[in-house]
Amino acid sequence: MSLKTIKNMLLIVLLFSSVHSFAQSKKVWLYQADYNYSLNQYPTALRYYHMVLDDSLGLGMAIIPYEVQLSNQKLQKFADNDTLKKVSLEDYVKHQIAMCYRNSHDYERAVVEFKASAEKGAYPDDYYYYGNTLMNLGQYDEALKTFENYTAMDGTSDELQERALQDMTSCIFAKKLQQSDDNIEVILADTIVFNKGTTSFATSYWGGDNNKIVFSSARNGGVLLDPEKQDSKYLLDLYWTEKIDIWENPNNFGRPLNSSQHEAAGVFGNKNVIYFTKWGEDDLKNKQIYLAREFGLRFFESQKLDSTVNEKGYQSINPYITIDGKWLYFSSNKPGGIGGMDIWKVKVDSMGNPMGESINLGKPVNTEYDEVSPFYHDVAKTLYFSSNGHENFGGLDIFKSSYDDDIEEFKSPKNLGLPINSNNDDNYFIIDDILRSGFLSSDRDNCLLSDTMYNLCASCYHIYELKMPELEFKISGYVYDRNTNEIMPNATIHFKDVSFQMEHFTLETDENGFYKQDLVQNVEIFMKATKTDYFADAAIVSTVGETESKMFTQDFYLENIPKGEITIQGIEYDFDKATLRPESKKILDSLIVFLELNSNISIEIRSHTDQRGNDDYNLNLSERRAKSVVDYVIDNGIDASRLKSKGYGETTPAEVPNENGEMVTMTQEYIDSLPTKALKKEAYQRNRRTAFKVVSQNGENE
Repeated sequence: MSLKTIKNMLLIVLLFSSVHSFAQSKKVWLYQADYNYSLNQYPTALRYYHMVLDDSLGLGMAIIPYEVQLSNQKLQKFADNDTLKKVSLEDYVKHQIAMCYRNSHDYERAVVEFKASAEKGAYPDDYYYYGNTLMNLGQYDEALKTFENYTAMDGTSDELQERALQDMTSCIFAKKLQQSDDNIEVILADTIVFNKGTTSFATSYWGGDNNKIVFSSARNGGVLLDPEKQDSKYLLDLYWTEKIDIWENPNNFGRPLNSSQHEAAGVFGNKNVIYFTKWGEDDLKNKQIYLAREFGLRFFESQKLDSTVNEKGYQSINPYITIDGKWLYFSSNKPGGIGGMDIWKVKVDSMGNPMGESINLGKPVNTEYDEVSPFYHDVAKTLYFSSNGHENFGGLDIFKSSYDDDIEEFKSPKNLGLPINSNNDDNYFIIDDILRSGFLSSDRDNCLLSDTMYNLCASCYHIYELKMPELEFKISGYVYDRNTNEIMPNATIHFKDVSFQMEHFTLETDENGFYKQDLVQNVEIFMKATKTDYFADAAIVSTVGETESKMFTQDFYLENIPKGEITIQGIEYDFDKATLRPESKKILDSLIVFLELNSNISIEIRSHTDQRGNDDYNLNLSERRAKSVVDYVIDNGIDASRLKSKGYGETTPAEVPNENGEMVTMTQEYIDSLPTKALKKEAYQRNRRTAFKVVSQNGENE
């Protein structure tokens, strides 16, 4: 064998040895890529997937003794056999690259990769992801076409088919509401204070103080365990800042609250307790809620909340504690929910510890998808949260749901619209007590992939300040005659703020019986319409808890004051006594309310007996009974100067309509003419009555 032949053989051996070594390296890279993907370490996984595709030696994918790879995505089975669909390694890696871009919110790159993968046909469900990514880019028309094509395809995921229908609804919704509200400002918050570093998000008010903010950020100067292996600009810590004239430079809470792990989404409750989410850089799926106690900005070691909140094997994140410290809201995918991440709440004891079972808010707040970052506005009794399950513009949108005290449930959520929401993720919404200014977190600006070691799940998030227009409230209506339904000009409308933020004032209806008035925010107004010779009518209107400008309508109906007396039905006494029975007092309580409403009238309480018995005795008994009514009304707050009592005995029989509608007087002669004992008994009962008559208005005698 010649020397040349030997050299050639050695070269071939070396070449095959290199090829084998390179192939083995690709197998390792593929393992590393899949492993990091399973931990949600998408940028790290992406780097390894690209290394697997590297063909710098020109050897192609066939060199790897790894012919097929099963996707970790749900795949439908073939109709003619029971085996899962097999795809080539190249198709699998390219699909995974697209998923890495998507999960890292790099939609510009993801849409290119999903389109290419979908067109190759190895992953039919990539048509859904392609449409969903178009939606995240605000390309709603193209997304709708893609979803329509996807829903007509066979061999796709049933779950994603349902999601495609939901996304189509959201695209139509977004197309209708693409007009932004110019009165709302959403601007990037101060770069030095809030948005310095690689990411910032999750603002909260410190104990309800609107001028003190807690937030999460990864920036230089954070808390590290091993500075040689860790970089603080990729490690989340909790910070706080205070607004004096402007927002002051932020402060890191330091150890032991912050650690070498990620701390985020902190919120202070009462009793100097802070709740926050914590997780390690090696397991992004294991996020749990912790509690730490503080005294003079010095913290004790934090502790993980028990299984009431944190259930092993599931995530619990985004705590929010109500101002009164009684309820802890949070988001979790633990069992018992509707699906995905749901919003839950749990009662909290006086020391800040959860107690009892946590409660899933259920529908209509939660959906089969994700609901996160709850914020309960105590003044407005409104829950704000983010969701990708309700109609949205793409990704997570911010919604609000008011609490209905009558049914003790939250109402159907409403999308806050543009510019608060975008076609990307919008999250961590908070707003001040008067609904004028707040914060949100979003990845709406151009997003670069986060670093390959720490991969912050919110690495593209920044904090935005929110400026809302002043809410406007107006009320208008008409005043009518209750009996004729005719309009009533020159009636007086009284406005009294029961919360004492506004002075009492009045206005008059115009010639058309119409009135209109501006109101202010967070007031409860008692309104009363009055006019001479009419009983008043009243209503209550409240702007408390309103989160949008509103026009109220309130009409009033006034009834003529009759010239005669008005019987108070149901007043009864003990036999042969003037003592009021308990049932009679309940009826008189309504008379007291009536007199409070009609504060301009004075009345005479009249008591009558039937014709049986001695005349003098009946007169005396009726006078005592009338006085007992007046005494009860005075004892319950009605001015004695507006009341007088008089007993009429049997001298004034009742006048009532008969079966023909004719008015008849219940005289003894008429009663004697009645054919049955029952009718006579009823007639006597009508005469034994208590009534009142208006004797003056505004101090003037009738």
